[in-house]
Amino acid sequence: MTAASTTTRDQQREETRERIVAAALEAFAEKGFRGASTRDIARRAGTNQGLITYHFRSKDELWRAAIDRVFATLGTHLLDTATAGQEDPREALREGIRQYVRFNAAHPELFRLMVDEGKSSDERMTWLIDTHMRPRFEAIERRLEADGRIDPALLPHAFYAMVGAGSLIFAVAPECRRLTGLDPETRSAIETHAEFVARLLVP
Repeated sequence: MTAASTTTRDQQREETRERIVAAALEAFAEKGFRGASTRDIARRAGTNQGLITYHFRSKDELWRAAIDRVFATLGTHLLDTATAGQEDPREALREGIRQYVRFNAAHPELFRLMVDEGKSSDERMTWLIDTHMRPRFEAIERRLEADGRIDPALLPHAFYAMVGAGSLIFAVAPECRRLTGLDPETRSAIETHAEFVARLLVP
């Protein structure tokens, strides 16, 4: 076997794995951990169920890979749109919120996953909090404390206000369209919502 053919096979394996993870993220966000089946994930990925067990030892391991993927995407997005050079610290906070809202518009699966997992005090939720949520909560906590205008006792409320306000409208987009006539997935609606949430949370 040549080096080129080995590289091609490695690339194919990695591409298959990525398709499986992307399909799993979609399925878990839509149906939850218990409702999503590896058969359905294989169908969405356009592969066979045997390849899922080849790449992942368990459904739980696949779920963790899907969670890692969406949070890595969030981290990349926020890093790419960092506002460290912003002279006005309050405007930097607003812009960070705007970018968070834009991310949720593009990735409503994150909020759906968090709502599904946040309902249970189990090992998966503990891993999710300790691995991905706590570092982000503490980073936001430091920024808000540095701003000095929010009572530290209110930080949990500020955090969940931001998460809900910045995410829900996109996670329930069909409901929003039916209820209000607004399509939250349009560019103008996303930008209006991003500005509204930023000014709501950081007047």
